[in-house]
Amino acid sequence: MPKHGKNFNVVSAQIDKTRYYEPREALEFFKANPTACFDETLELHLRMGIDPRHADQMVRGVVVMPRGTGKEIRILVFADGEAATMAEEAGADYVGLDDMVAKVQGGWVDFEMAVAIPQAMGKVGRLGRVLGPRGMMPSPKAGTIVQPAELGRVIEEARKGRVEYRVDKTSNIHIPFGKRSFEVDALVENLAAVVDSILRNRPSSSKGSYIRKAFLTMTMGPAVRIDVSELSALRALL
Repeated sequence: MPKHGKNFNVVSAQIDKTRYYEPREALEFFKANPTACFDETLELHLRMGIDPRHADQMVRGVVVMPRGTGKEIRILVFADGEAATMAEEAGADYVGLDDMVAKVQGGWVDFEMAVAIPQAMGKVGRLGRVLGPRGMMPSPKAGTIVQPAELGRVIEEARKGRVEYRVDKTSNIHIPFGKRSFEVDALVENLAAVVDSILRNRPSSSKGSYIRKAFLTMTMGPAVRIDVSELSALRALL
């Protein structure tokens, strides 16, 4: 069994493991019971009732947090010519094509998001081994391969709090949705946006229970089990 710190154990001891918490109640609990000296990230963890081994049951999407994520991100755009100028004007941190492809191939990954225009993918495609394992490879499903005219929108959404998610091979989804320093109402609003996106992306082939289990936790804290029906009802707040 892994060893936990004193704060973790103190907070964990206050959680009733026999009951399901309402989302707002859990968030208020975390706000009142920090487990680290830094501004921890709040996370939603879901156990899904789908089989990710089947392509038609893959759950993947993008959600823009209404209240942001509290995280500054650096954006790389693979583009040249007029599209590169548009990306720079939209506020991308790094822009280029041949030079940036070579830099990433050399091991540079000092950014959190990569976007590409379709015309650049012939060269960007060779970066799969570097960006793929980090979940940063541009793709249509993630909304990170876009036409030049869409670069401004994607970059703006990323600044506001654009978060990608996908079910992993064990049928779980893990999504950060804010910082402990956020007001509870802001966290609830972000959580509602996440839930709405996941429910809207339910595969047509999914049968039975779609979300089987739900937990909320913080970076260094214990998990609180959440009532799935109460969680799903949050989408009505949007």
